[in-house]
Amino acid sequence: MPDVNPMQHNQVGSLYRDHRGWLHQWLRQRLGCSETAADLAQDTFIRLLTKEAAPQPESPRAYLSTIAKGLMFNHWRRQALEQAYLEALALQPEHESPSLEEQHLVVETLLQLAQILEGLPNRDKQIFLMARLDGLKYQEIADRLNINVNRVQKAMVRCMQQCYRVLYD
Repeated sequence: MPDVNPMQHNQVGSLYRDHRGWLHQWLRQRLGCSETAADLAQDTFIRLLTKEAAPQPESPRAYLSTIAKGLMFNHWRRQALEQAYLEALALQPEHESPSLEEQHLVVETLLQLAQILEGLPNRDKQIFLMARLDGLKYQEIADRLNINVNRVQKAMVRCMQQCYRVLYD
């Protein structure tokens, strides 16, 4: 964790003391689970501690709830991805099922891939997945999507640039 200056630590500490209970309750109402709400509330304050500048919100509850909403959406996204993966695993013969460690690595990789593709146009995502996951050649993708190969190539360039930005910037 980066160094936290004393002023920032005091400001986050003050926000924590004044609003932790409210934030936990706010999250619990939306999540229906006190333990997950506590985790996300804690993660919210950790985010504040790791920010470059000390937070000085005019409306602390709105500020905290905005950060917590992002964490909540990430939590739901992860749950949905894990559920989809487990459903796909259930269709596999039992002797082909990966170990729990392998399952965890796959879920982490899928989450990273989802993060990489976030913000790209849907068509670009579709092209990327058809090329990388389905193993289709650019001409096959173009034929299936009724577009030209040049459009497939350009989409792949945008996707690869996005991969590079997320992984190395």
